[in-house]
This record gives sequence, structure tokens and C-alpha cells, in this order.
Amino acid sequence: MEFKEEKLDNGLSIIGEMNKSAKSAAVGFFIKAGARDEIRQINGVSHFLEHMLFKGTDKLSALEVNEAFDRTGAQFNAGTSEEYTVYYAAVLPEYLLDVTQLWIELMRPALRDDDFDIEKNVIKEEIAMYKDMPSFDVVDQCRSLHFDGHPCGNSVLGSNESIDSLTSGQMRNYFTSRYAPNNMALACAGNFDWEQICSSAAKLCGKWQSQVVERKLEHYNGSKKKKRIDKSNLSREHICLMSSAVSAQDPGRFAASLLGIIVGDNVGSRFFWELVDKALAEAASMQFGPMDGTGAFYSYIRCSAENVALVLDTVNGIFRSLSQDGITEDELRKAKNKVLSSLVIKNELPMGRLGDLGSNWLYLGQYRTVEDDVKAIKAVGVDDVNTLIEQFNPGDFTQLSIGAAENN
Repeated sequence: MEFKEEKLDNGLSIIGEMNKSAKSAAVGFFIKAGARDEIRQINGVSHFLEHMLFKGTDKLSALEVNEAFDRTGAQFNAGTSEEYTVYYAAVLPEYLLDVTQLWIELMRPALRDDDFDIEKNVIKEEIAMYKDMPSFDVVDQCRSLHFDGHPCGNSVLGSNESIDSLTSGQMRNYFTSRYAPNNMALACAGNFDWEQICSSAAKLCGKWQSQVVERKLEHYNGSKKKKRIDKSNLSREHICLMSSAVSAQDPGRFAASLLGIIVGDNVGSRFFWELVDKALAEAASMQFGPMDGTGAFYSYIRCSAENVALVLDTVNGIFRSLSQDGITEDELRKAKNKVLSSLVIKNELPMGRLGDLGSNWLYLGQYRTVEDDVKAIKAVGVDDVNTLIEQFNPGDFTQLSIGAAENN
């Protein structure tokens, strides 16, 4: 692997990890524009804007954009989170430059009023679709309850009300402020020509105007509130628990990731043996969610109405045991093997590698090899995880449940 980086005068970062033995290449734009960067009146604009980029530019229609990707055989998509928006594609090496240039053009979309008005309905349909998925809805609403006014609690999708009131002018203003070259990175991984990518980016992106871009990075401990929502058409109880954790910049993020596996992996974790294996719950998981300046542990549990009290009592017992006794060497060893296997397998493909390459640059402003992360995971000891448990106490959580009224 060979890493290269360059920064244009306007602040755009261009990064690449070259692997000449790879049979494919991947490219993506990583933009620090997510739900946490929105104010309440325009909540959902980051995700809406992601949709709008595929509607085309002043030169390309939506159909022509689709045809341009189709000609290269690219596997392409985009995604918006609380933290950032990413546009990516995996393709044969001979088409990487074409796809890169297409993404560059799409980074300056037309944002036409007609497209905006039509896409509003698409966004509202998506909101409705996810409202019909309680496993998603309970996490989304629990995040809002947990962060309780902190921008990390903003919904990625927004609401029908915020989308209805959003104007195309507000979207254009948001685009100008967040899609600034100094707030984004162009990343490439796999088999590609670095000089070609840099030359093309300098020519096509060099005139983009930089902006003053800010984001609040304060840590948040969580509200610790408890709430239940009645939903008559459900036959199961859906429970989300959230507690505070380290940020994406904290070296303790590796220990936090391992703790999530120990407690809530889908096979062999404490949740698995105490809840799923004993048929108290259909599903029970916990994972670590690192964020800019803060972090959280998320637990999701699905069970029958009659088991709710016993499930919550068991969960509290698991967390009490963690605080009193900590984890074991055997649990840590198994968790390391799971995390390392997932990390290495994912990063064998340029498309898998692209995600870590871009996110590390956004969060840390640095290049990390796969070997760097492997060493960091292997270096975590039992004391590191136990110290994390003592510091953050995952048993002190925010709780939101959704279930049928008679379950109350």
C-alpha cells in the first residue's frame, strides 16, 4: 500500500491509498454535513440534499447521470448520517477517472425548484416507510431523547413538518455553507493513477470557494430519561437503551468497540446467552457509536409483552455485573478475534477500505493503515475495558420503548 495526499488552495483534501495488485478501485466524497449540523427548522436537509445531487447539474439531467454511471458498470450509492454524507463508487480501474469526474460534477448540483418539489414527496414516503419499521424508529427516537437538545439528537430523515416547511432557498444556503471544499475530502482506494486523479481534481475543483465551517464538538453525557410510546399495531416490544461513550477521536474507541461486542454481539455475547439463548428476547444487541467529540453505546432489544419486565431486569443485572466484576480475559480474546476478522475482511476490497480511509481523515485528519488499527485492537487489555466501564457506566442509560398499549 502507498498513501498519497494533497490539499488544494481552497482546502479540498485529496487522499489515496494505492494498491496496484487490486482488481478494482473505489472513490468517494466525504462531506462533514450531517443531521447534527442542522437547526430544527431545516432538520432533514442533509439527507434531502443527498437525494438532490442525483437529480443532476446544469449540464446533466437525472437520466444522463444514471446513464453515465451505468456505462462504467460502477456500483455506486450515497448515504447520510448524523455525522457526514458520503458519495461513493466501486469500479474497474480503467473507469475510475470517469467516475471521479462524474462525482466532481455532481458535487455542484443544479438544485432545481421542480426537482426539489417532486423529491419532497419521495422524502416523506421514506419517513413513512421507516416509521413502519419499529426497530429503526425506536433507535431514532431514543437518540433524540438521549441527546435531548444536543445536535447529535437530530433525526437524519427529519419530520413531515420540517420537510414540508423546508424551502429550496434554505437548501441552497445549507449547501453553500457545508459543501465547501475545506469541509470535504476526495478519497480513492485500490488500483488507480494518483497523478490523474490529482490533476483532474485540481482542474475541476480548484475554483470552488472555501467557507468558514463550524461544528460543536462538546461531549454529552445523555439525559438518562425513560419514555414509552404506545403503538397499537405492534405485537412485540421494541426497546432502545443509550449511554454515553468515548468519541471518534479518543484512543479508548478501540476498547469501546470491544466492549460492545462482549455485551451485545449476535453470537456468544452476554446479551446472547442471557436473553436470546434463553428465549427471553428475539433480538438483543449492543454496539458502540463513535461521533465527533462524543459517543454512545446503543442497545436494541425486541421481546414479547409478557417478557418485558424480566428482560429489563436481566439487562440491568448484566450491566451491574460489568460494573462490579468487569470483563474476563476469555471474553476479550473472543471479542478481539471478531473485531479483527471483520476489520481485515472488510478492508481486503478497495470499496471496504474506502470507508475507513475517508472517515479517519474526517475525524482524525490522519491516515491510518489497517495494520495501525490491528495493533491498536491487539493492544487493548482487560484493564482498559474495565476502566472504560467504570468511567461511563453503560448501565446508567436513557431508555425508550415502543409497544402496544396493553403492554403498558
